[in-house]
Amino acid sequence: MKAPPDDHRSHVFGTPWEGVHGTAIDSARHYGRHWHATYGVGLLEHGAQSSASGRGKVDAYAGDLITTNPAEVHDGRPLGGPSRRWRMVYFDVAVLASMRGGAAGDSVEFTRPVLRDARLCHALRELFARLDAWHATVSATSREAARAEALACEESLAEVCGLLLEGHSTAAPVREIGGDVRRLRERMADDLLDAPTLDELAAMAGLSKYQALRRFEKAYGVPPHAWLLLQRAERARALIRRGAGLADAAAASGFADQSHMTRIFARHFGFTPGAWQRGMARGFKCPIDRTLKLQNHRRHVANAFAEIPPDLSGAA
Repeated sequence: MKAPPDDHRSHVFGTPWEGVHGTAIDSARHYGRHWHATYGVGLLEHGAQSSASGRGKVDAYAGDLITTNPAEVHDGRPLGGPSRRWRMVYFDVAVLASMRGGAAGDSVEFTRPVLRDARLCHALRELFARLDAWHATVSATSREAARAEALACEESLAEVCGLLLEGHSTAAPVREIGGDVRRLRERMADDLLDAPTLDELAAMAGLSKYQALRRFEKAYGVPPHAWLLLQRAERARALIRRGAGLADAAAASGFADQSHMTRIFARHFGFTPGAWQRGMARGFKCPIDRTLKLQNHRRHVANAFAEIPPDLSGAA
C-alpha cells in the first residue's frame, strides 16, 4: 500500500524468539540521526531512500537490501518520490554471536549499508513469508502447531544470518575514543534518570562546553541530549519486551511521562510503544540457540571467520 505524502504507516511484529523482531514501514517521513542497539537487515520494497551512516552516504532503490549495525548513527529520507516502503528484521547482538558460535561480547559489523545479493534477497523474502505463515498459525491453530511452523522460520533466519556473516561482514574495528569523552557517555548511561547539565559534562571532561559538545558528537554521532533520549528509548523498548507496562517503562527509563516516551519512541523506531507491546505479545520467546545452530549452516560461520584472529573477532 503506497503512502500518500506526509503519511506514515508502520507495523511491528514479534517472532518465535527472544531478541528478534521485524517491522514493515510505509512512510514519507524524514528520519533524523538515530541509532539502534541491534543489527538490522531488510528489503526496500517500493520507492527509494537516501541516507547517511557511519559507512557513508548511500542511495537505495526498490529491490535493494539495507543493513544497520548496532549503535551506528544513520538517517533516512525518500528519494525521487514522496515515500518508500521497506521491511526489516532486527536481532540482538547475542543472536548473531549465537549464529557464529561466539560470545555475546564478540563484535562484527556488516560491511555495506546497501547490498545487492540475489541469494540473500531470496533468503530474506523466504524468512518474511515464513514469519507471516507463523503468525497466521499462531492466530488460527494450536500452540503446538505454531511451534512446528517456527522451525521453518528458524531455518530461514539461520540462512539469512549465515549469508550475512559469510559474504557481508568483518570484525568490527576498535574505535579510539578519548577517555574524557568516554566518561561523559558512561556518566549518562549509568544514570538515565538524572540527566547532567552541559556544564557538568564539560567540567567532568576538563573541556569548555563547546569542546565537550563537539567532541561527544564527533565520537558518537549525535549530541549528548540526543544520545540520552535514544538510550532511554532503547531501555524502554527492552523493559516493554520483558513485560513492563507502558507507564512503568516510561518512568524507569527517565521520560517525563508516557506521552513523552511515545514521541521519542516513535521518532526513534518508527512505531509507538503500544505497537511494540502488542507485537512482542505475539512471540513465544524461545531461546535463540535452541535450534538456530543448525549443522547445515555452520559452514557459513566457519567460512566467514576462518581468517579473523581471536583478538579482532572479540574487539569492542
